[in-house]
Amino acid sequence: MTLLDKDGVRLTLDDSAHVATVTLTNPAKRNAQSPALWRSLVEAGRLLPGSVRVAVLRGEGKSFSAGLDRQAFTPEGFDGEPSFLDLARGTDADLDAVIAEYQEAFTWWRRNDLITVAAVQGHAVGAGFQLALACDLRVCADDAQFAMRETSLGLVPDLTGTHPLVGLVGYARALEICATGRFVHADEAERIGLANLVVPAADLAAAVQDLAAALLAAPRDAVVETKALLRGALDRSYEEQRVAERAAQARRLRDLAGLGE
Repeated sequence: MTLLDKDGVRLTLDDSAHVATVTLTNPAKRNAQSPALWRSLVEAGRLLPGSVRVAVLRGEGKSFSAGLDRQAFTPEGFDGEPSFLDLARGTDADLDAVIAEYQEAFTWWRRNDLITVAAVQGHAVGAGFQLALACDLRVCADDAQFAMRETSLGLVPDLTGTHPLVGLVGYARALEICATGRFVHADEAERIGLANLVVPAADLAAAVQDLAAALLAAPRDAVVETKALLRGALDRSYEEQRVAERAAQARRLRDLAGLGE
């Protein structure tokens, strides 16, 4: 079932209504991103039925996403959108608000009621890299190549990618990847923790399908509680995490005993 199909984004639902797939649908431009695409990604998140437990993000064609459409760097920018030059001329508050709006396309993937999986093939550059980082898990084809090119353009990664990147690979390696803008190929991505799994390109869809099935095997509430525990772990002390674990387990035990609220 197709719930959305516009501005380079398609949202479909499988027959069980437990797995949603968000597809970037502009392979001719290697799924380059734009503000219109980001708004459609936000809409896709809002349209997800409550039954969805796994959301898969993929790109049509040879590349997952080659990053921001270069048209953004022209004086005219995109039709109906402020150019980067226009944004730079605005007030601090206006500029902050626009970037915050862009970031919304990258935030809903972290919701505790979903597990999100990026299926990455070919290039995942800049905004494409950050979109893959927005997901909980990354399954990569053996031709996947990640790069954070923002610094080479005189910019910084500002689409929520810095926090998960540091969490996955550590500060020093994240700095080196961002400052040099080099490509991280699939084998290295798996070795340093960027990729959960690397498979031959021809097997990518099947591998993601198998992972989605495995993620659906456990009771939903237990998975939701576990994701919330793990996501909060880095921000808590050891003792605070112990308290959170006890509270979560108490909720699970009462639920299993039929004593939940």
